[in-house]
Amino acid sequence: MAKSWYILQTYNGYEGKIERTVKALLEKNELDPAVVTDIKVPVEEVVEIKDGKKKSRHDKFLPGYIMIELDLPEIGWKATCSTIRRIQGVTGFVGTNPNERPRPISADEAKNLLLKAGAIKGEKSVKVKQSFNVGDQVKITDGPFASFSGTIEDVSVEKDKLRVNVQIFGRATPVEVSLLQVEKI
Repeated sequence: MAKSWYILQTYNGYEGKIERTVKALLEKNELDPAVVTDIKVPVEEVVEIKDGKKKSRHDKFLPGYIMIELDLPEIGWKATCSTIRRIQGVTGFVGTNPNERPRPISADEAKNLLLKAGAIKGEKSVKVKQSFNVGDQVKITDGPFASFSGTIEDVSVEKDKLRVNVQIFGRATPVEVSLLQVEKI
């Protein structure tokens, strides 16, 4: 037996309820804690800037899916899996039929999902919900160029960076700033 992460498909919006139900079943010993070792609803932190204020919230980045870590035995796995499948809102394990042994996701896929969710240490990414376009006028609010204003030259969404053309000593100078360091004028 080896611990592996599995993806459990659920009804959209039932993820938290199912996570609580599995934890309750573990407390009541209806599920074996040696078999079901962990359960996570994959969420990421999203920072939204409204009216000049940063607001942080957690959004599901895999709506309708839950990650569950199982140490499934070769013999006797059916009882655990059928108990999990009978939870209201669960449609099954991804990639398998109800009468088949569930297939785990690869270690790399699990690591990437856990990193994105911030469940394991590493480069935790914060998603910024803000729309900037080339040519927009912005004011830099943080960092060494705070209080400078300028025009956006380039938007790099995947790096969460902007290149802003600001006036320093009467000369146009491009500076690279994070999306969290600017606000629209």
